[in-house]
Amino acid sequence: MDQMIEITDADIDTLKWSASRLRPGTTLSREELLKLALMSSENRAAHALARNYPGGLAAFITAMNAKARALGMLSTRYVEPTGLSPQNESTAHDLALLVKAAYHYPLIRDFSTHPESEVDVGPRTLQFRNTDHLVFNRGWDILLQKTGYINEAGHCLVLQTKFEGRRVIVVLLDAWGKYSHFGDAQRIRTWLQAKGFDALHDPRPIVGEATAPVSAKPGFVRTALVDQSPANLGE
Repeated sequence: MDQMIEITDADIDTLKWSASRLRPGTTLSREELLKLALMSSENRAAHALARNYPGGLAAFITAMNAKARALGMLSTRYVEPTGLSPQNESTAHDLALLVKAAYHYPLIRDFSTHPESEVDVGPRTLQFRNTDHLVFNRGWDILLQKTGYINEAGHCLVLQTKFEGRRVIVVLLDAWGKYSHFGDAQRIRTWLQAKGFDALHDPRPIVGEATAPVSAKPGFVRTALVDQSPANLGE
């Protein structure tokens, strides 16, 4: 994690031309880049990490897709590491699988929920903040989170939170407004407070879907019928 990695022109986003304060020539440790990618959605940091993966960028993308398949994310396809390409595809169910798996990595939990961080970039010190406003809300116990946005995907949010002693995964995709996904998460929390966990159920089975026996093991629950086709992923 202490390996030093340089930001280069290759890390500049030429697809969406997203902004970044990490100028080419900036050198940071792998640990700092990972924190900025998870905490502040720093796309150049994410790209530099992928570019410095053993075997390079192509090997990293191959490894991403292999991991998705291993996790059972059968409707997921990655074409690059930042999430800025609309060709990246996934579903809410697959992203819930990803959150569940990522939770087992303490470093991802810590960095994704870190409120803010200062980074020395030569003569300057830059202040970075978490892109998830719920991290700063004392009413929430956020265990893991990630925000994302591109025009094709809308505003997206995945998180794992603790509520009344239980861990809950929330996946919100294609919110219209800049803060709508945070408001939607709060409405889900308020609904759970009013209804309790017993209210979580599928209102009716999807056509052609077999009825599964009741299991004592925790699993994923749909609270509404949704489009089952893959959706674009935000950053």
